[in-house]
Amino acid sequence: MSTPPLTFAEAADRNPFQLLLDLFNHTQRRQPAGEPAEAALEELALAAAVVSWWSRWQPLTMHRAFESGAPLSDVAGATGLTEDEAYVRWSHWADVQCTLNLGGRPAVDPAIAADIRTRLRPSPQDA
Repeated sequence: MSTPPLTFAEAADRNPFQLLLDLFNHTQRRQPAGEPAEAALEELALAAAVVSWWSRWQPLTMHRAFESGAPLSDVAGATGLTEDEAYVRWSHWADVQCTLNLGGRPAVDPAIAADIRTRLRPSPQDA
């Protein structure tokens, strides 16, 4: 078994899926009271790394939901965000992905992002 991470930097170096397992396993062996400080630091480091990883991953998952036809209200409900927050989070991510060049083409097709934007936030003339 690897050394438990006690800092965010140590935890963030781990595979994101392993982080989830490590955090789960940590909570299963938690003691009700009087745990050593290292145990609390390990939980903080693991949880912070999971949140950081997920906040970067979330817009991609939102994009997949939008591509599949999910409405903004459903994506907002699934994320716990308001519709405006969900739209802004996805939109900022999409802007970057549409300009990111991977092998001579954008990471996300700008036409697909534009179609999603139109569906989520139609202009007044489209209504």
